[in-house]
Amino acid sequence: MTSPAAAPVPGTAGAAAARCAVLDDYQGVALSLADWSPLAGAVDVRALRTPLRSEDEVVEAVGDCEIVVAMRERTPFPASLLARLPRLRLLVTSGMRNASIDLAAAARHGVTVCGTASNGEPPVELTWALILGLARNVVTESTAMRAGGPWQSTVGADLHGRTLGLLGLGRIGSKVARVGLAFGMDVVAWSPHLTAERAAEVGVRAAAGKEELLESSDFVSVHLVLGDRTRGLLGAPELRRMRPTAYLVNTARAAIVDQSALLRALRENWIAGAGLDVYEQEPLPADAALRTLPNVLALPHLGYVTRRNYEGYFREAVEDIAAYLAGEPVRKLG
Repeated sequence: MTSPAAAPVPGTAGAAAARCAVLDDYQGVALSLADWSPLAGAVDVRALRTPLRSEDEVVEAVGDCEIVVAMRERTPFPASLLARLPRLRLLVTSGMRNASIDLAAAARHGVTVCGTASNGEPPVELTWALILGLARNVVTESTAMRAGGPWQSTVGADLHGRTLGLLGLGRIGSKVARVGLAFGMDVVAWSPHLTAERAAEVGVRAAAGKEELLESSDFVSVHLVLGDRTRGLLGAPELRRMRPTAYLVNTARAAIVDQSALLRALRENWIAGAGLDVYEQEPLPADAALRTLPNVLALPHLGYVTRRNYEGYFREAVEDIAAYLAGEPVRKLG
């Protein structure tokens, strides 16, 4: 789609319009949730709604573009792909961190990478949607209501007086903790560098170790950044330490939890269930077991998908593009 007519961006008068692709616009809202008119005449913008599942598909779809706007980590940009996009000059990502972009390779290929602001509250709210949905069997009971099924078939799990274990107490984890405290939960946290003093600032206690947290918690929620030290942090031994009545919630990154071990834990009822919003392959294949296991509440990576976040992403993407074309890029990454 081409943006509506307006004055060109300063410094681009007389030049051919740059091509820009907005990737992974699943809901078809990218061009309506921000004012793209400041770029008209300077940039031709088109939005792509379907996932690009391979590097070949990316090259075919955006190989003619000088500018690409990426939504979070939905489409990776490794060195191998960047080498196949010689026209690309500006890559904008929503958020100020994107582990799926090889920033060093982008620099080698002369690609400027810029980000946008991102609000921490939406994933916090979704975390609690999953916790509450699991605890009170919301999907089961709602489905029964719609289908004329039994009137009450489950007994919910309490939150008040139970223990919430948080793996990670950063920007998002600390907000999740405060909600848990409001519910009257005992909140305990652990991360590789968490101190008792930092935990006390949030009003929670620091676990002596990861193992203690897993063994003592009724709900375990993951809020760590994926990296070498956290990849596969929860494997079979760790999941076996959890209580058989406990629930695992992951709205951070799938690879923090060993997915094979998680499947086994759910199938063999090592734990009561899981609330998941992140997966190693996204979109999750239609035949994936996680879509059908009865003790899984699964969502399609909606943690950051809210109107306020999207409006900020696309508004600042427009600002990033305009600033770049004016020769003064903002919010640069790397």
